[in-house]
Amino acid sequence: MKNLLSSLGLKVCNEGDDLLVSGEANNTEAPYELVKTMRASSLVLGPLVARYGKAKVSLPGGCAIGERPIDLHLKALENMGAKIELKHGYVFAEAKQLKGADIYFDTVSVTGTENIMMAASLAEGTTVIENAAKEPEVVDLAELLKKMGAKIKGEGTDTITIEGVKKLGPAVHTVMPDRIEAGTLIAAAAITGGDVLLKNADLSHMEAIAHKFREAGIIIEEEEGGVRVKGNGRLKSVDITTLPYHGFPTDMQAQMMVLMATAQGLSVINETVFENRFMHVSELRRMGADINIEGHSAIVKGVKSLSGAQLMATDLRASASLILAGLVAKGRTEIRRIYHLDRGYEKLEEKLAGLGADIKRVKGEG
Repeated sequence: MKNLLSSLGLKVCNEGDDLLVSGEANNTEAPYELVKTMRASSLVLGPLVARYGKAKVSLPGGCAIGERPIDLHLKALENMGAKIELKHGYVFAEAKQLKGADIYFDTVSVTGTENIMMAASLAEGTTVIENAAKEPEVVDLAELLKKMGAKIKGEGTDTITIEGVKKLGPAVHTVMPDRIEAGTLIAAAAITGGDVLLKNADLSHMEAIAHKFREAGIIIEEEEGGVRVKGNGRLKSVDITTLPYHGFPTDMQAQMMVLMATAQGLSVINETVFENRFMHVSELRRMGADINIEGHSAIVKGVKSLSGAQLMATDLRASASLILAGLVAKGRTEIRRIYHLDRGYEKLEEKLAGLGADIKRVKGEG
């Protein structure tokens, strides 16, 4: 994302844990080379059209976990007066001035909600987004936009109202803690029987995750400064169904499956968000997991132990799940093609090593 913003002409630099972004864009194209591995790059589309009147953005890439079209983004921008063309793998969008509109999303879309919320902040008039995503990340973005001068109401509900302003200004904002990284680290502590304090983790963002982990026998308690997690012997099997927020997040499904692979009993995991998000199953089977797929459901029968193996990561959360499996498996586990991992975790192997894991990253094939 930093490279993409720099390519647009913005000045982007790190100062410790802070990221400073300044300047004006002198380019409105997001090229394929920068967009192909990261779906979130489509989020520059709405802001570019709203701010500069045009954008050329490559159709996004990312994890191959199922169809995630940006049709919702494009229809919404068209409703706001943008002219949209799809040519040569790119979205060409143009509008002298976006106009406020009533937008209804047929399905809940986090990036769709975020894209239109940003575009509407500089549109003329009022935009109402119905069936909006309610995720904490949407609320966090709204908080930043309001600090910049945007007029937004209803974030965190399924109806968001944005009254356009003529200009946005600079702001200082602390990004919310990553609830999926926190959930992954909770899973790491749970599967190894560890005792870990997750500093700055916010349990209010993870109610569905915490509920299911506790049901499985994991001790999770709020402490001053974070969340304490304690493994409590062999876990109990629980059933989960992935849903949009406030439900159990699809981004924690693979990690939960690893926990269930060594839990006591039988669990059923229903994936309702993405149609191709069980690609980690074949790799877990190679480690001795007893998992059967029936349509959009995985039936997981817990085994006493997994064994280390050579594995291939297929997507971001699958990468994390295989690392979790490697932590608890007997013997050595080698995971290849981990480039997806760094889009969702910052130096995960270093954090785990700091907690006592025998893990390292090495250069090699893939």
